Amino acid sequence: MSEAFLELGSRTPALSQGNYPKPKILTLGGDHSIALPALRALNKIHGEPVAVLHFDAHLDTWNPAKYPSEWESAQSDFNHGSMFWIASNEGLILNGSSAHAGLRTRLSGDGWDDYTDDNRQGFLRISSDDIDELGTKGIIDAIIKRIGLDTPTYLSIDIDVIDPGLCPGTGTPEPGGWTSRELIRIIRGLEDLNVVGADIVEVAPAYDGTGEQTALTAAQLGFEIVTSWVGRGISMMENGKYTNPVSRRDEL
Repeated sequence: MSEAFLELGSRTPALSQGNYPKPKILTLGGDHSIALPALRALNKIHGEPVAVLHFDAHLDTWNPAKYPSEWESAQSDFNHGSMFWIASNEGLILNGSSAHAGLRTRLSGDGWDDYTDDNRQGFLRISSDDIDELGTKGIIDAIIKRIGLDTPTYLSIDIDVIDPGLCPGTGTPEPGGWTSRELIRIIRGLEDLNVVGADIVEVAPAYDGTGEQTALTAAQLGFEIVTSWVGRGISMMENGKYTNPVSRRDEL
């Protein structure tokens, strides 16, 4: 998977004659562990660690030793709850400029070790409950303050950040989540972030409702991400940060 992401992300953009950014990949899934090969590829493409903006009910920065497994092995260490821990230890994540949002996770023990590990990896934690005091604008402002507008950022959305009453089609549902409207509003408010890659993951159709509301929400989030890339690109062109080398052909 790392090789596939690297090959796709290294392709020449259609408008390569100007100073346009590198290709951006939106991954749809599936297991959240897909974020690790994406981050490995981005590190090689951009030549530096990237910030991670992680919407999820869970931390996903767990030390593999703390994650339950019936068959302990190097393979079982890599799972959908440890991929950011692995990425951080590989130097793929920009420490001090990353953020979780929508958290309402349980901890793995009776202490605060999970948060200690998370702090070491440099994540800001925004809980699901914080939206009651801050509102969507406050969440947006906190994320922008943490990450900044120029930092290359990987956006990772676990669909379980949304309340299971609205998006039941996921493998690890947690009550008390955000609404789809709140998350969409937040994503729209983050258009100016320098998002260089993204995923929408943990959608499990087998658990979805008859109206396929989880899949519909995931599709809408994908639309919001892609259109935000377009919107930011247009804004950068209007401000002279991107130059458009393509001239119109005279067909006459």
